[in-house]
Formats: sequence, C-alpha cells, structure tokens
Amino acid sequence: MSVSTHFTHAITRRPSASITRGLRAVDTGTPDLALMQAHHDAYIATLRSTGATVIELPPLEAYPDSVFVEDTALCLPQGAVVMRPGAPSRLGEAAEMTPHLKALYTTVVQVTGADSFIEGGDILVTDREILVGRSARTNAAGIAELTRLVAPWGHTVREVHTPPGVLHFKTDCSLLDAETILSTTRLSASGCFAGYTVIDVPEGEEAAANTIRFNDLVLMPAGFPRTRDAIAKAGFTVREIGNSECAKLDGGMSCLSLRFTPS
Repeated sequence: MSVSTHFTHAITRRPSASITRGLRAVDTGTPDLALMQAHHDAYIATLRSTGATVIELPPLEAYPDSVFVEDTALCLPQGAVVMRPGAPSRLGEAAEMTPHLKALYTTVVQVTGADSFIEGGDILVTDREILVGRSARTNAAGIAELTRLVAPWGHTVREVHTPPGVLHFKTDCSLLDAETILSTTRLSASGCFAGYTVIDVPEGEEAAANTIRFNDLVLMPAGFPRTRDAIAKAGFTVREIGNSECAKLDGGMSCLSLRFTPS
C-alpha cells in the first residue's frame, strides 16, 4: 500500500467569514461563504467515507486564507515539518497549526530561516521522492532547509519549477498512485515527471489538475467531465466535489487538508 496515497488521518479547517478577503491572482468574484461551507462539508464527508479520522479545526477570522491548511505543513510518516508561507499575511497560520501536529506526532520540526519561504502547495510527495516547485511562494532557501530537515528520515528532495503565472506546483499536478501523476501539459512538457506514468489534463480543463488520491478515492473538482473520464478510464474511483468558491481564491482539492498517518 502506497504511503503517499493511503492515510489514517486528515486535518481540515472551517472557512471563516473573512475568506472574502482571501488572496487571489485574478479577481473572479467574491466567494459565497455558505456555498463554500457546503462544499467543505461534502469534502470532509468524502474523506471520512474512506474510514479516516478527519479533524476539523475552527475558523480563524484573523487569517482569511486559513481554510487552505495544506500550505502550513508537510506531513510524512516519520514526522511533520511546519512550513514558512511565502505570503506575509499567512505566516501566522503555520504557528496556529503547530500544536495540532504536536498532539499527533512525536516529531515536529520547523522551517525557521528568515530568508526561507516554502508552502505545502508546492510539494508533491511520491513513494520515491519529494518534488518541490520553485514559485512565488517557495524559494531556494526554503527548499534547501526542507531538504536538510527530511534527510535524516531518508527522504530525497528534488527541486522542480512551477510554470510561470501558476500559484503552486500542485495547482498543475497531483498524484494518483505511486507511479501515476495527473498533470497539465504545460507542466509535464518540462520533463519533470520522467519515469512516471503521466495522464495529461485535457486542454481547457487545466483547473482539474489539482486532485487528491485519498485511500481508495480520487477527489476532484466538479465540472470537468473529460478529466473525470480520463481518470476513471485509468482505473481510479472518482468523487467529484464542488469547488467553485475555493477556485475564486486559487484553491483546489489538495489545499483543503493535511493528509497523513502519524508516527
């Protein structure tokens, strides 16, 4: 069983009313909090349907983007690494997550360098390596510090590059199983997934590249039928979740949870 796709736990956080002030690359409208919460409830229910323990944390009004918990930490079987977000308004979110990780893990370490920035949305963990995308939110110093922190646990980090104009590396890719990656063609064309099986997202459905494999399900945003059919054709069981409101804030399926099996 793949340690990068099968988990016993997930952490989520309810969206706060301040989400309307969340960061976004392009303004496509103000998120509807009630609809976002309904989508969030469906997301949590789907995770729980696999038998996992899902911890739902309360909203943080002081941090509009705090529903996107994935950026705060990297959770590995051996321990958790608290990130140092590249958006100044999000720095406090990592500190808020730390005690919850310490309650579940015996080992929690932290990226602390004043010049280091790194967010979980730029990190794709496979069974053989950890790929980290350089982006506006993740820099070379952050990647170097992460590399040092996870080396004692036996993990290898490989730096890759997030496409220009794309928020996070995982905006454009996701892991479907130990050897299969769903990707946009603009990312896979770089050759960064050499040695893996790649399923390219159909043109016009690039926003569907961010899915999550969680135990026996692939959760993907609703509204992308060609991508859904391609994933299903490859033999995966797909669940579609509404994501229209999170998408207004550049958020996707992976952003909404930390997924792990704690040590």
